[in-house]
Amino acid sequence: MLSTLTTAVLAAEEAHHEVDQVLSWGVGVITLGILFALLFGLIAFGAGREHS
Repeated sequence: MLSTLTTAVLAAEEAHHEVDQVLSWGVGVITLGILFALLFGLIAFGAGREHS
């Protein structure tokens, strides 16, 4: 079991590749935009409701 885990870790270290920073930032900005849009929708929906 330990040798399989060690082999997997070594394979992962050897398979290290360069990350495209622009793509990472793009995905982050899109995700943040979606979350802000959902937050805005939640606030807008709650503004028209009576408080209990």
